[in-house]
Amino acid sequence: MRIAVIGAGAIGAVVSAAGVESGHDVTLCVRPPIDSLEVVRDGRSSALAVAVASSPPPGPVADVVFLTVKANDTASAAPWLGALCGPDTLTVAVQNGLDHAARVSAYLPAGAGPVAAGLAYIAAERLGPGRVRHLNGSLLQVPDRHVAVIESAVSAGLKVRGTDDILTASWRKLLANLVANPITALTLQRIGVMAAPGIEELARAVLVEALAVGRAEGAVLADAEVDRIVAGTAQYGSDTGSSMLYDRLAGRPMEHQYLTGEVVRRAATHGIPVPLNSALLALLDALDRVEKAEPPDSFRGSSFSVDTGAI
Repeated sequence: MRIAVIGAGAIGAVVSAAGVESGHDVTLCVRPPIDSLEVVRDGRSSALAVAVASSPPPGPVADVVFLTVKANDTASAAPWLGALCGPDTLTVAVQNGLDHAARVSAYLPAGAGPVAAGLAYIAAERLGPGRVRHLNGSLLQVPDRHVAVIESAVSAGLKVRGTDDILTASWRKLLANLVANPITALTLQRIGVMAAPGIEELARAVLVEALAVGRAEGAVLADAEVDRIVAGTAQYGSDTGSSMLYDRLAGRPMEHQYLTGEVVRRAATHGIPVPLNSALLALLDALDRVEKAEPPDSFRGSSFSVDTGAI
């Protein structure tokens, strides 16, 4: 099987490793060139036998393309998608946010194959160019009809779980991102900040607002989702970061408009008040405008400045 992974961040590296371990030919598509790809697990480093392409290859097209760039970087992947996607190619959008297929399909060539949402429950961080640490988590949730192909592509390294309700599954993943990502980015702390006084109460209130919006959008979400997400966030470990935190530390634009922004915009269409999510969005917008050019001084040059997905 010919597999292409667009994006050499943390998730892209973990997916690439799974493809190699499953016995396939994997091409890692990057913008800044890298010499090699290395994944660190449990303190042990493994060099991956992947081909690295720094410009869209002339052919052949891939059987499966994993798009792992951030949702706000999707347009930058258009040349790669144009070169790699043919009528029989399955494109898997391993991204945060909602409406994966609609977002990515706009950049596919005419006649290209289908797009599947890939909801990754993976904690990993980029340590440097071509070097990623896989902390924990190995689940990729996808629509039922695409399980067989995706499982064949990555089953040696990832667990692939199907769902017949990708709308609800996408909202559950969005809910999981709504608390850890904004709070870690705003406080410049890792997941351990969730244990700080008042933070759990804030997280619960943010989730209750978003739950109402998800239900209005057609997602089947029980009240128990709030408890599940608060407890689940802690399971990743206090030293785990979030993609939004990593982007802030690296001085890159954050993808908050595809997370908190989705809740606020969709709430407005349904007339649902979401004051806490609106406040978080305003703060994140302000941070993004001020800090997108330079990482915070106190972290400049630190090994804690990491990346998860941009090519």
